[in-house]
Amino acid sequence: MADDNNPQATPAEQTEQTALPDGAPRGARGGRGRGGPGGGRGGRDGRGGRDGNRGRGGPTEDGGEELIEKLVHINRVSKTVKGGKRFGFAALVVVGDGKGRVGFGHGKAREVPEAISKATASAKKKMVRVPLKEGRTLHHDGNGHFGAGKVTLRSAPQGTGIIAGGPMRAVFESLGVADVVTKSVGTSNPYNMIRATFEALGDQTSPKSVAQRRGKKIADLLGRGGSQTAEADAAAIAE
Repeated sequence: MADDNNPQATPAEQTEQTALPDGAPRGARGGRGRGGPGGGRGGRDGRGGRDGNRGRGGPTEDGGEELIEKLVHINRVSKTVKGGKRFGFAALVVVGDGKGRVGFGHGKAREVPEAISKATASAKKKMVRVPLKEGRTLHHDGNGHFGAGKVTLRSAPQGTGIIAGGPMRAVFESLGVADVVTKSVGTSNPYNMIRATFEALGDQTSPKSVAQRRGKKIADLLGRGGSQTAEADAAAIAE
């Protein structure tokens, strides 16, 4: 091997002698060279490159709790400009914790992942709590109306399942409802169906909240004469 002071050192040996202050070779910087260990276009140094953690579907953690994200609809629009057509995307997302909290949001962007990310962030900010009976169904029937959309929600016995279609099913799955019967009339627009469904869910009340508002006991509202069955039902009620 040639000496350090030997001017006749080969190019390979000169490369080994030229090192960064931290001891790493120059190729380890991973700048924008395709051959560096940084990979691709240099890995973008902390930006995550094009493989960002924007996982659609599946639970994600937000503030220590797992949320269920469901993509309901994606709409593509185009605008004709001088150079051709410019495309944009609008996403509708429903987010819930499966325990009585749910929200929806929509976002617009030039790319699909960015539109979904905006819609998810909007849905998390507008989550509402809905009281559930036994943690599986609604306390009572309800109706919702928005635009040309009309929906009807009905509580169902255990084992019925979620009888709902399209956007409404995504809402109840994210909410944590296991048994419900629904009907949509008037439109199939997912935006109007979602808003009508949330209007109906906003009218849901539980015996506990009604009893507190009227200053009575839950057993007095459920039973006639305060029977033992009414007291047992009152004890089992939890929002």
